[in-house]
Amino acid sequence: MKIAQVAPLYESVPPSGYGGTERVVSWLTEELVRLGHDVTLFASGDSRTAAKLMSGSAKSLRAMPGCKDALAHHIILLDKVRKHRGEFDVIHFHTDYLHFPLCREWTVSNLTTLHGRLDLSDLVPLYREFRDVPLVSISKKQQEPLPHVNWLGNVYHGLPENLLRFHRGPGQYLAFIGRISPEKRPDRAIAIATAAGMKLKIAAKVDLADRSYFETTIKPLLARPNVEFLGEIGDDQKAAFLGNAVACLAPIDWPEPFGLNMIEAMACGTPTIAFNQGSVPELIDDGVSGVIVESVEEAVEAVERVKSMSRAACRNAFEERFTDRRMAKDYLKLYEQLLDEQMPFDDSLMADLAESESDAIAEDAA
Repeated sequence: MKIAQVAPLYESVPPSGYGGTERVVSWLTEELVRLGHDVTLFASGDSRTAAKLMSGSAKSLRAMPGCKDALAHHIILLDKVRKHRGEFDVIHFHTDYLHFPLCREWTVSNLTTLHGRLDLSDLVPLYREFRDVPLVSISKKQQEPLPHVNWLGNVYHGLPENLLRFHRGPGQYLAFIGRISPEKRPDRAIAIATAAGMKLKIAAKVDLADRSYFETTIKPLLARPNVEFLGEIGDDQKAAFLGNAVACLAPIDWPEPFGLNMIEAMACGTPTIAFNQGSVPELIDDGVSGVIVESVEEAVEAVERVKSMSRAACRNAFEERFTDRRMAKDYLKLYEQLLDEQMPFDDSLMADLAESESDAIAEDAA
């Protein structure tokens, strides 16, 4: 099968440090190549891949300090996809909704994986307008705010089976990994570790948008003697960081669409103590790969519970559900479904859309 993967340009594929979407695109692309498919990756020019690479920018936008307008580079990327669209059986977009007007009436099969949150009111009219575009979610919970769009399926992320080494434990500290932001609640992680009398290591990126939150809310807490802030780390450091932890903390305060940190910890055999938000109940098998909690107090109690959990069972849960091979095969089923259907632009769906739009306008007027 001739497949195009279209990645955002903010990070290289794979990223050198933090970067969820681009990391997943890399894992998927490389596994599709290993499975024998002819894959072209549209991404930044500093990406590394066994597929054919077509660049939309010389470097990832993060590596271009002078970049002021990310949209300009993405328009170039999408125009390149447009010019080459006839070379592919399937085009798989990971660029949010930016390409919707472009690909809507293409004859080539295409689908879009949505990697972000969908519970924002601004998205309602947009997805009402483009409800015919084939979409894929990364958790079933992610679909809930937009039940009437064209959901082609749900595919959970997966990472290479041998990327992160299994650690038998028992672990020496609690770990927080990912991004410093209000919705990730590193302040909760610090509170949990402190109340449990445990050391906490934080390996996290601070985006420019979250710099003020870091400086005013989190930085003062880093002075506590049980807290160590490591900053951003790459894949080569994650196995040791997560594998040597008693548990990974995911004290989130938002409807997280997925949460790579949970399956990365799982791959190391490290259970996750996670708040019951977003995708958490879909990813964590309570009592096997982690503990799902409702409060800081429950999380503190869970620290003792995870110490007696089987790390081998945690690793097995990863191997059964969250490998790149499983992810690639799930996507291949969706590609084949699209090719089998080869559905043209759906006039009846657009008629439903027009009726729905009229109802929405009437409601707004009322």
